[in-house]
Amino acid sequence: MSSSRTLVLTPHYARHKVVGWQAAIVMVYKGTVDIVAEYEETVRSPSVEMKIPAVLRLKKPTPSMMRAVRFSKENVFARDGGVCQYCGLKLALLKATLDHVIPKSRGGRKNWENAVTACRPCNSRKGRKTPHEAGMTLRRLPFRPKTLPIAAFRVNVHRLPEEWKPFCEDVVLETG
Repeated sequence: MSSSRTLVLTPHYARHKVVGWQAAIVMVYKGTVDIVAEYEETVRSPSVEMKIPAVLRLKKPTPSMMRAVRFSKENVFARDGGVCQYCGLKLALLKATLDHVIPKSRGGRKNWENAVTACRPCNSRKGRKTPHEAGMTLRRLPFRPKTLPIAAFRVNVHRLPEEWKPFCEDVVLETG
């Protein structure tokens, strides 16, 4: 059921996260959000009846919005624009690998400054070598991002509610 999820936007109408409808209703009652769009379905209690929120906008930024970007394969993929940093091939997240520029076996760390998105053939070709030793060139040196591009927000194309479409026109759509 599409109404089981609610899209939450930042105060500037950028996508922030997806929450369950129960959490959305709590946010409405706490007064921390404005309702942007609603589903047709309603929920009832003995004293209240309301439509389930489809899209909410935060009134103020939250502490989680101001934290540093968490290191993960998905976030490295977003930082790199879903492109192999060796050959330039555009990848789907499920086909991408996380490559350690300085291999872990040679003391390389698992962090922003040592990880890039790579296709399987390039990652395999590089193996336990540095890019220089493998005769490969990085398209861009890895770095710690302050924010991630909005395209990092992914939704399943088959489960995208109509009410979200005005806010999700540029997302990466996954069919899985």
